Amino acid sequence: MKKIIAVKFYHTESGNEPVREWLKSLDKADSRAIGFDIKTAEEGWPIGMPLIKKIDSENKLYEVRTDLNTDKISRVIFTVYKNCMILLHGLIKKDQKLRKKDKDLAIKRSKKFNKGKCDEK
Repeated sequence: MKKIIAVKFYHTESGNEPVREWLKSLDKADSRAIGFDIKTAEEGWPIGMPLIKKIDSENKLYEVRTDLNTDKISRVIFTVYKNCMILLHGLIKKDQKLRKKDKDLAIKRSKKFNKGKCDEK
């Protein structure tokens, strides 16, 4: 059964939201396409390929996969906790395979995420 989950941005200890900042740094068309795919995932969870791919079972990491008009491919790595889709890291892929440093950063952020944020309305 499909359910709507709430999208939350990972916050650093200083209050920055790296994925939101990354999205704002992109051109409007790219940012809009990524946002549309995140919204599709939010409203249709759980959802699979080609939009969502599980990338790490142990750490419960997934990626939203967006093909951009500029022949680029973006990925937003997230985890799901309770009723939250927590956006951990965003990137434009340069290689076919997800780089270890990007995956490691998402894992680090997922462990630091304030899970109490998922209890807020």
